[in-house]
Amino acid sequence: MKVSDWQAIIFDFDGVVAESGKIKTQAFAELYQSYGDEIVAAVVQHHNQNGGMSRYRKFRYYQQHFLDKPILTADEEKELDRRFSELVVEAVVACDAVPGANELIHQQAARIPLFVASGTPEVELKMIVERRGLSAYFKEVRGAPTLKQTLVAEIVAAYRLDPASTLMIGDALVDYESADESGLAFLGRVCPGDPNPFPVHVQVVADLCALVI
Repeated sequence: MKVSDWQAIIFDFDGVVAESGKIKTQAFAELYQSYGDEIVAAVVQHHNQNGGMSRYRKFRYYQQHFLDKPILTADEEKELDRRFSELVVEAVVACDAVPGANELIHQQAARIPLFVASGTPEVELKMIVERRGLSAYFKEVRGAPTLKQTLVAEIVAAYRLDPASTLMIGDALVDYESADESGLAFLGRVCPGDPNPFPVHVQVVADLCALVI
């Protein structure tokens, strides 16, 4: 897969730009720790199997299916969101980049438009991207609560991208599904030691170093 073939690239963020996937996993574990080990295990398993899903949808799912409690109120959801942000933001700002990611972004931003489409809340995501010194390299940074499939479709439409010449790089099945729905090419990133969530025909890499020219 030659990066010079593409006219635009859409990046997921956690696990593609920043090596932050495990930070989010630990935050979910801490957030539900008071409910006991069994609930924590269920939360972590669901989170790991649903990469790219917004935290809000996960909060609602855990409330209904794991805690067997009434639907979250707006205030309760806001408090969970606040606590989760406290657990992750500084760690994500400070964590390592996925090997090759910064170099790829710096190189390609001078040649083609680059975008971020993530399940992280958009306001938080933009702040993290800014603090990591990457804002200037992206045409647009998009996040939750809009669904990933919608984010990708909106980016393609708004910038009149040619789907056949646009690459999406993601680390979760929803990233692949979002690219596929919009007719984009897709490259999967699988962190060494993690299970591969993608169909067998999907090309995967352990990092982004091979894409750097």
